[in-house]
This record gives sequence, structure tokens and C-alpha cells, in this order.
Amino acid sequence: MAKDLLTVGELAKEMGVTVRTLQFYDKEGLLTPSAKSEGGRRLYTKKDMVKLHQILSLKYLGFSLGEIKTKLLPLDSPEDVAQILGKQKLIIEEQIKELRTVAEAIDSLMAEVVLMKEVDFDKYANIVGLLRQNNKNYWMFKLFDEKLMNHIRDRFMDDPQKGTMIHQTYHAILDETIALQQQGVSPESEKGLELAKRWWDMIMDFTGGDFSLLPELMKFNESKQGWDENIAKKQEQSDEFLGRALDAYFQQQGVSIPHMND
Repeated sequence: MAKDLLTVGELAKEMGVTVRTLQFYDKEGLLTPSAKSEGGRRLYTKKDMVKLHQILSLKYLGFSLGEIKTKLLPLDSPEDVAQILGKQKLIIEEQIKELRTVAEAIDSLMAEVVLMKEVDFDKYANIVGLLRQNNKNYWMFKLFDEKLMNHIRDRFMDDPQKGTMIHQTYHAILDETIALQQQGVSPESEKGLELAKRWWDMIMDFTGGDFSLLPELMKFNESKQGWDENIAKKQEQSDEFLGRALDAYFQQQGVSIPHMND
């Protein structure tokens, strides 16, 4: 057997994959052995090793096997090799970035654990999940009571993007409220009523129409203890305007909201 040829077992060991994975790639036409021994054993060249490296790199980036087939370079020229090395450099840089994010998440979680002053693994798990997503809203979870936590898990666990959109709407409305205040616009004006409608629609979107959550949300807003400092400041600036605008909006609509006047 030539020195530069590898058996399927040797290639698997060298590249940190299983023999079954290599057999599957062969079956799918992704990585076919370049040679065979006299006894019929499949043999791989060093070029096959580099091609496998391409496959594993693209798989790490989330491409399907079908997509990988269209992206593999032939590796027949120095330019081909340089291009795949450039892609690998980007992957390594992304891994470094992810590791830094994880390290920062650990630091943040350590700080949150101390501030919470209690052992609550449900909250820890939710905070870890948000930190891993680089979501800056993890501070909220340490303040939510069990009812709100359960609601969020039930409503947004399968669709985290929906929760993100609601939070973006929340920040946008706060910014617009402050801007209207600076312009001297009345909460009872048309613009104030329009903003109140969007705020109420956001609340209904968050609660799913469960009015029993309103007292918990009101309590959470009134306290602001432990809030992110910048968000707390924006909310405090907006509270009076939004309160008056909501009162005017409900009066205009001729509706009385359960739990709002408890």
C-alpha cells in the first residue's frame, strides 16, 4: 500500500469522524475513494482528506448535503486550495467569536446568580439560553414570577422570533413616546391614541389575550427594581404619557379592561 494512501479507518481517525460517516459520504457521492487496494479495500489520498475537510467545514456552517455538493471546489489549482483555506480561516474566526461569547455569557451569568440571591435553576436555564443567543434581555427573567415565566415558556418557546419582535416593538414605542413628549404632543391627541393602540396591541400579543397576566405586568412595571438602567429610565419617562394615552384610547373605544382597575 502506497504511503500516501489511507484506509477508511485511517482517514476516519485522522479527521475525527466515524467510518460510518465516510461510508455515508461515499454512498451520497460526496467523497468517493480515489483508489482501491488489490484486495478491494477503499483507499483515500491526501487530496481526498482536503476534500473531506471542505465537507466538514461546510457542514459546520449549516449547509445541507445537497448544498455542499454544489459548493465543493475541485482543488485542481493553487487558487482552489487558497480559497478553501480562506473559508477555513473564516470558520475558525467564527469559532473564536463564539467562544468569546460563551466566556462573556459565563461572566454575565455569574453576576446574575449573585444578584438573584436564590437558587432557581429554571431562571438560570432561561438566562443561559438568552445569553447563548446574545440576547441582551436576559435581565428580565430574573425578575419574572413563576406565572409570567410559565407563560413565556408556553407561548414563545417554539417561536423565539415572535418574542424578539415584541421586544423590538416595545423599544420602538418607548422611543416614539419620548419623541412625542419632546415635541409637546398631547397623550390625548391622534398621535397619542395611535401610539396607545400599538402599545395595547403589543400587550395583547404578549399575553395572548390572557387578562389575568395584566396585574403581574403592572406590578413588574411599577417596581423597576433590578431593571436594566437605560430601559428603566426610558420606561419611567414614558409611563405617564402612555397611561394617559391608554385611558383616552379605552374611553374612545368604550371598553373597560378587566384587572386594569383592581
